[in-house]
Amino acid sequence: MSTTDIETDANVDLDTETDSDQVVESSEDVTEETNTTEDDDQGDDGQGDGDTFPREYVEKLRGQNAKYRDRAKVADTYAQRLHTEMVRATGRLADPTDIPFDEGHLDDPDALVAAIDELLARKPHLASRKPVGDIGQGNRGGASQPFSLLGLLKERT
Repeated sequence: MSTTDIETDANVDLDTETDSDQVVESSEDVTEETNTTEDDDQGDDGQGDGDTFPREYVEKLRGQNAKYRDRAKVADTYAQRLHTEMVRATGRLADPTDIPFDEGHLDDPDALVAAIDELLARKPHLASRKPVGDIGQGNRGGASQPFSLLGLLKERT
């Protein structure tokens, strides 16, 4: 290494030491300022300037808020169940959970019907496939007469 390199390295080291000394001095100033402000807030009697509340009062408020949050969760659950049952009552969807929950559907049944119509227009495979009418299966009453092919054909026409 040449002498100029060593001198340059020494200058760099000196500069970093100077910067770190300044940082230490400035952090001490900030600490002193912070301590004086904390002392000023407490006042003569150590009670503070009135912006704080007693611990019991804060705990009471937090308990009340927790109770209200629990009630809101239960109300949200009931609202979602009501929405699902309203969709099921229409009988138009195979699975009533296919339509997403919207609080507006609870107040306006026309909006619910419009949302179901729009969903079925986009995805017709979600429609209910429940057979309606006579499909030729199941109990058809008593067998008082013997089976007749001609009678069956007349019945169907």
